[in-house]
Amino acid sequence: MSLEDDFSSQNSYENSALYIKATEILKLSNRIAEIAASYETAATDSSDQEILRSQALYIREDASIIPSKIAGAFNCDLYDIKMEKACLIRKSAQDLATHMTGLEMYGFRETEYLDLLRNEIEAFRILFAEWVKTFDPFNYIIDRWGLFNPPGVNYNDLEDDDSIDPDDFNFED
Repeated sequence: MSLEDDFSSQNSYENSALYIKATEILKLSNRIAEIAASYETAATDSSDQEILRSQALYIREDASIIPSKIAGAFNCDLYDIKMEKACLIRKSAQDLATHMTGLEMYGFRETEYLDLLRNEIEAFRILFAEWVKTFDPFNYIIDRWGLFNPPGVNYNDLEDDDSIDPDDFNFED
């Protein structure tokens, strides 16, 4: 099965390489979060301990968003909705990197787990970019907020059903 075929079947998101990689990221993130949540730092400041645990919660939260947004995007064919979900997926993946750095700053020493997660995110990034290329920009509803319209479509463009033709009305007195 080609990568494009992998992305084209709306009902097979669970079997797609993208979703499988996202669940691998989730499992690894949950393990890192477990370790970090039970961590006892050498710092005497209890706020450092709390920040470390908060970073662990953020990692778990961001990692859980990714597969759910993939599932939602696979079950939709509208460009603007897929792009919105893709944006949230990308943000969650990027936030994971930020939170891993936070763990390191506050004393997390099992950096080999963080390196594994960084490698998984990089592999996911490539699959993600290929997936986004498969979105059909001609199947859309105009995003009136202007964020997720295909190239050449503006937030204030008329849709076919928005246009009014005066000839469609009979104005006889």
